[in-house]
Amino acid sequence: MSVELHHRVTGEGKPLILLHGLFGSLDNLGVIARGLEDRWQIHALDQRNHGRSPHTDTMTYPEMADDVLAYMDARGIDRASILGHSMGGKVAMQLALKAPERVEKIIVADISPVTYHPRHDHVLEGLKAVDTSSIESRKDADQALSEYVEEAGVRQFLLKNLAPVPASEQEEGGRYRWRLNLPVIDQSYAALSAAPEGQGPYKGPVLFIKGAESAYIQTKHRDTIMGLFPNADLRIIDGTGHWLHAEKPDTFIALCRRFLDG
Repeated sequence: MSVELHHRVTGEGKPLILLHGLFGSLDNLGVIARGLEDRWQIHALDQRNHGRSPHTDTMTYPEMADDVLAYMDARGIDRASILGHSMGGKVAMQLALKAPERVEKIIVADISPVTYHPRHDHVLEGLKAVDTSSIESRKDADQALSEYVEEAGVRQFLLKNLAPVPASEQEEGGRYRWRLNLPVIDQSYAALSAAPEGQGPYKGPVLFIKGAESAYIQTKHRDTIMGLFPNADLRIIDGTGHWLHAEKPDTFIALCRRFLDG
């Protein structure tokens, strides 16, 4: 069953839907939205169990694709282009495979349509180690998380999900809580590591953008990609990893503009 997603709409023009990655929110693609909203109507979405969207008991790619379709139906969007990073890229691919008639073009940022080995176990363990009932500050949360996640930038990204509890509700718990539905993300991790479902092919235009220093898109994935998306193209941004859109936003935006205009 689909849920109504929290969203932000900016700009004018043809609709372009932005889908963030795991542990993220629509704010993660804010720079990209601002770089494209002069030509496209940007629909930035919080996916289920993330940001300010509803919490659900399950989380699969077909369900998340249905959430986006329900969003489009509610706003009378017949067809849209989709841009997704990481987990959001898999949702974009799932949507194109499930309902190709609703998708104009897709941009997939640094992810392949394959099943990955677990890569976030330390992150999940770190998030679960933050005792939101007792921490007094974000510094306390960062200290607890640092025992599992060494990179300060990654911790800063993850701690954006830590929200203050209104004073009127603090008697029921601590001063902070996760916006993330952490238990369901944890139990759904195998499904989130899996490939999108569907045999395809989706014959519309697809742009894969890879961070040169990231291992999420590999040469061995080529046959799978081309089997599902025969009209796919690949561009590589030098000097970037998995967070390519944040590391070199101007280059990322330029590639998106060229592809969407094309």
